[in-house]
Amino acid sequence: MTHFPIPIPDPITSAANAEVKSLRALHERKYRKKSGWFLAEGARICREAVALGWDMHRLAFLAGRENDAVMRPLLGGLAASGGRALPMTETLMQRISRKDNPQILIGAFGQRWHDLQVVSSTSDRIWVALDRVRDPGNLGAVMRTADAVGAAGIILIGDCTDPYSVEAVRASMGAVFNVEIIACSEAEFIAFGTAWPGRVVGTALPAAVDYRGADYCGPLIMLMGNEQAGLTAPLMDMCDQLIKIPMQGRSDSLNLAVATGVALYTALDRRG
Repeated sequence: MTHFPIPIPDPITSAANAEVKSLRALHERKYRKKSGWFLAEGARICREAVALGWDMHRLAFLAGRENDAVMRPLLGGLAASGGRALPMTETLMQRISRKDNPQILIGAFGQRWHDLQVVSSTSDRIWVALDRVRDPGNLGAVMRTADAVGAAGIILIGDCTDPYSVEAVRASMGAVFNVEIIACSEAEFIAFGTAWPGRVVGTALPAAVDYRGADYCGPLIMLMGNEQAGLTAPLMDMCDQLIKIPMQGRSDSLNLAVATGVALYTALDRRG
């Protein structure tokens, strides 16, 4: 008889089940804020999150898959967090994921937020600051790129989309679990960045310095502007250097996530 580190209840079959309703509610920001939880889909991503020590509070999965080898570390992580296993039908998994072809499992994890002082303790690594980023796909892609270059994390300035939305987590491909996330106001960021001993390099159309010739040495925050409006004037004023990425064709700008990738990999190369 297989031993499970956590009790496996009978499968859930009703859409009216309270656990199904609470997981579905995590698609809405107000419920994520209220509960402090968010959804992550797929065995690989959830397994990595557990390995990194994230608290998993619920694990919804297709009934009958509890004996799969991939489930054992996940059920172990669930037990360590005092969570609850939720076997259920494919139809209910679709209701929770809101996708026609859902993953075989969905985890509900506890969010992690940090404050700006964390930047000072990781000053040997690059941070990415985003001014009023609105598109969750862009934010997820930036998190994925930041993780790829070994950046410490993301600073969200002002009214930003939620990094723990289902769309942002999907687009991050699991990177949301491996980068630290800070949220602050513009005034808080300017006050911190002005006193911070490192460099703040921002991207802006009026900039005179080609991104390939900028100074990225030392502690660094790469500051990227809003998708439509770019950086605000106060944010541009506080930067140590403004850079631009020249456009050779008819387009006047790059997608935010692409521009962030270009800037980060260039900074990484220049820093050696």
